[in-house]
Amino acid sequence: MKQKIILTDCDTVVCGGDLDLSVLERFGEVVRYGETPAELTAERIKDATIIIVNKTVIGKKEIDAAKDLKLITLFATGYNNIDVAYAAEKGIAVCNAGVYSTNAVAQHVFAFILNHAAGVSEYDKAVKDGEWIRSRLFSFFAMPTEELAGKTLGIFGFGAIGAQVARIGLAFNMRVIACTRTPKKFDGVEFVPFDRLLAESDYLTLHCPLTDKTAKIFDRAAFAKMKSGLYFINTARGGVIDEYALLDALNDGRLSGAAIDVLIVEPMPADCPLLGARNITITPHIAWAPLETRERLLGIVCDNLASFLSGAPKNKVN
Repeated sequence: MKQKIILTDCDTVVCGGDLDLSVLERFGEVVRYGETPAELTAERIKDATIIIVNKTVIGKKEIDAAKDLKLITLFATGYNNIDVAYAAEKGIAVCNAGVYSTNAVAQHVFAFILNHAAGVSEYDKAVKDGEWIRSRLFSFFAMPTEELAGKTLGIFGFGAIGAQVARIGLAFNMRVIACTRTPKKFDGVEFVPFDRLLAESDYLTLHCPLTDKTAKIFDRAAFAKMKSGLYFINTARGGVIDEYALLDALNDGRLSGAAIDVLIVEPMPADCPLLGARNITITPHIAWAPLETRERLLGIVCDNLASFLSGAPKNKVN
């Protein structure tokens, strides 16, 4: 039987046609939707044998609508938008994409860190506002900058991305500490309890999944325990932070700044509290998204399809 493959939200992985999704056509008849509103999902996937999603929610209603569905595969590592347990009940495999964005996310973290340490954005703005023109001195260093060497880099969560961030931090001669559910041996990294991570980090970067245990773990109590002047970075999941607590920690000066790539609600709502925060850099969930990363992701999805159709599914999470 020829497979009917539905892509529900391919605009979330393609930018201006830069990724060739036609490679999927060797696996069956492919129907693409740029995005799928929640109220249309069940109708669009009802005849599918395979669906490929990124952020589209596939719950009980959608699964029940797709009577011939055999496989849900994701353009993503996280799968909390899928009712994995109900899919298993129905004999539907759910396969994710494992390690594909490690280098990209680690690179984004250090783009944030270096921008802060060297004051790149602030000095660029000052120059364009005419401050260097008005300066009497050849070197206009009115705002402090700092070296990373000797600073403490704290990492919360130590999977592939956390480990890559550690390697880069060590290359900058930073002291690297980490807090993770299952401490590991990693040359040059000291594994510490949560409270020590908060108290000792000059830069703190998050690399944990969003679970019941990590939801809003960075709350008012956590921010109160942080070292004064800490710089806070989140490229993991928005839901691990209490955004109002972060807002207060920035506005009262406890943190020197923050850089985030993820929010609790995405796209950003007009009333997002962090829009009013001092000393914050926000990027729109792009840390994972260089072209090379998305090409790698498409390759994993193709591999998931091929292995499933051959009877030996890979990256199955249920």
